[in-house]
Amino acid sequence: MTAAVLLAGAAGVAAAAAIVELATGWARGRAVRARRAARGGTDDRARRAVTVLARLGRRLRVVPAPADLEARLAAAGRPLGLTGSDLMAVKTAAAVDAPAVAAPLAAAAPGRTGVPVLVAAIAGGYLAPDAWLWRRAGRRAAVIATELADVLDLLRVCVRAGLPTSRALTEVGRRHAGLLARELRAVAAAVALGVPRDAALDGLAGAAPVPAVHALVAAVRRSDRHGAPLAPALEALAADARSEQARALAEHAAKAAPKIQLAVAVLLVPAVMLLVGAAVLRAVGLR
Repeated sequence: MTAAVLLAGAAGVAAAAAIVELATGWARGRAVRARRAARGGTDDRARRAVTVLARLGRRLRVVPAPADLEARLAAAGRPLGLTGSDLMAVKTAAAVDAPAVAAPLAAAAPGRTGVPVLVAAIAGGYLAPDAWLWRRAGRRAAVIATELADVLDLLRVCVRAGLPTSRALTEVGRRHAGLLARELRAVAAAVALGVPRDAALDGLAGAAPVPAVHALVAAVRRSDRHGAPLAPALEALAADARSEQARALAEHAAKAAPKIQLAVAVLLVPAVMLLVGAAVLRAVGLR
């Protein structure tokens, strides 16, 4: 075995370790960013950019907000405390600034495709905030789905211990650090300030647009209006949440199998063939 072979082997090991480390760090950073965004955290640069765009958009003639915009903002956790008019100002400013950003691409576009590039940039700037809200809402729903079973079990324990519903919501929000528990604590705080419980529950359903949360809201309302016991409903909802989570994990594992097979076919099989080829060459006396 020559020194070149040793160096090549060491380089391969180092490269493999570097790739694993980069992939691990990227996945960890992506998970942290997803949790922070789902819980309402935003990057400072994004905050400054949204503030500048909102100020510019307010100086222009803002398009009226659609009827469902407030609901979409609530589902996304109302990032940066934005209102419907604020987001429409951001959309307007982004559409106005997009041609300046896309001007180099339009100038380099072949033939007469420069104008369609500018039109696409305007449309993309106007629709980008909607895509941002949609992505945040999806992340929040995914986080809530993972927390749902534990939060429901904790709420059931509080209810069976004899606590009234508002106090039970407060205790769950105090003892659980998740996103859904925080929303439950907000409901209890709103009720304590004099907000009707139905209105506070409507806010919970809007801020956590997950079917199981809607079922929780319906169970609390039945308990308030008809005196139906809440604990059995919470137990059933928790069981359904766990079965749904198990099904989602099984689907995720099933989707991972083709990716593993692709990695085996593209990376491991060629590596084994190279080793076999090296052994054959050594056997016939070629080095």
